[in-house]
Amino acid sequence: MDIDQELKSLRDKIKTALLLAEKSGATAEVGAYQDQGLNVSVRNGEVDTVEFTRNHGFAITVYRGKSKGSASTSDFSDQAVRQTVQAALDIAQFTAPDEFSGLADAGQEATEVLDLDLYHPWPLQPQQAIEIAQRCEAAGLAYEGIDKSDGANVGTGDSVRAYGNSHGIVAAYPQSRHGVSCALIASRDHEMERGGWSQSCRVVGSLPDVESIGSKAAQRALQRLGSQSVATGEFPVMFAAEVAGGLIGHLIAAISGGSLYRHASFLEGQRGQPVFPSWMNVYELPHLRQGAASAPIDGDGLQTREKYFIENGRLINYVLSTYSGRKLGLPSTANAGGIRNLRCSATHSRDELLQKMGTGLLVTDLMGQGVNIVTGNYSRGAAGFWVENGCIRHPVSEITVAGNLQNMFRQFLGIGDDIDARGNIQMGSVLVESMTVAGK
Repeated sequence: MDIDQELKSLRDKIKTALLLAEKSGATAEVGAYQDQGLNVSVRNGEVDTVEFTRNHGFAITVYRGKSKGSASTSDFSDQAVRQTVQAALDIAQFTAPDEFSGLADAGQEATEVLDLDLYHPWPLQPQQAIEIAQRCEAAGLAYEGIDKSDGANVGTGDSVRAYGNSHGIVAAYPQSRHGVSCALIASRDHEMERGGWSQSCRVVGSLPDVESIGSKAAQRALQRLGSQSVATGEFPVMFAAEVAGGLIGHLIAAISGGSLYRHASFLEGQRGQPVFPSWMNVYELPHLRQGAASAPIDGDGLQTREKYFIENGRLINYVLSTYSGRKLGLPSTANAGGIRNLRCSATHSRDELLQKMGTGLLVTDLMGQGVNIVTGNYSRGAAGFWVENGCIRHPVSEITVAGNLQNMFRQFLGIGDDIDARGNIQMGSVLVESMTVAGK
């Protein structure tokens, strides 16, 4: 990908679209992207797939007064851009006015696009990718008890993201992403268990040895052999780092503007109130250099910024775009498009949390979608390990963990420093004082 050419091309198309909208008496905002990548997978040493991808898209939203029209296309020709703009203008003639719609107020848009060091291309060739995937898989298959693979994957991708609106901002920036993953099957007698692991990064040099990824996948599969159920009861539950982010994901869903203005959140009206123990902080770091979810601007063209959502246990900010902020009578938090590099304050090591738990359940896998953001009720299938006196005793499966998020948040006893930084929410293990664990 010729990045300079792609950046110029997207900026030019955005400027053309904005000019066409403005000539028709409308204001507008435009988003466009260009992606390309290579993905390779192998299974039991044999090549499964080799995929080259190249995608692009262009979307415009126009505002005629308070009426809005949106249209998109995957055709980047000048004619297609003109037709897409016209389609959005035509739609806006028939939509009902919405007093909260429109661009962010003039003067709020980003004045610069920060360089967050997100673009580090990997000139990977298909044969190289195949060999890396085979090495990863072979490292896992070398473990006794691992005799089948569910596949090893290697991927790399580059993209350009661009945004512009009628206030004059036209911003574009490149980014890259590289990853390796492996899934293996362990067996003993008539029992089979699957385990996997993955790593991704902006800079290929930050990837661990691919053999270590295959090894960890094998270890995770082997550890699950001999799983048992447990008796139903109330126990402390510790969520391992790889699944703990989901709990904070439910918090973000509950404090997002869309849930709040629809009156569909168990945390409606809780801004300023204690939601967690007083030691708890949840904050966003969107400008981390090479961060997994870093971004210089949000989906409304506002410059992203560091902020706390939970400070000393209190909910101090919602997650708002321009539109949802207007609906709630609050300013945008520059979170159109979501949160970026969310972190939580760590209080213990993972081993310290296990000791603090004493006897209870360590959850490493969650299944199902049994979470109600309106009521806070939480019930999900789970697997993991039974812990006694702070030591892991045996794997467990076919269980359910249940509670209410509002109560669970207040019963956080600690967060580990074993941060899983692979996604938007980057945090360590979480210990909850008590939940219902339902076994056989």
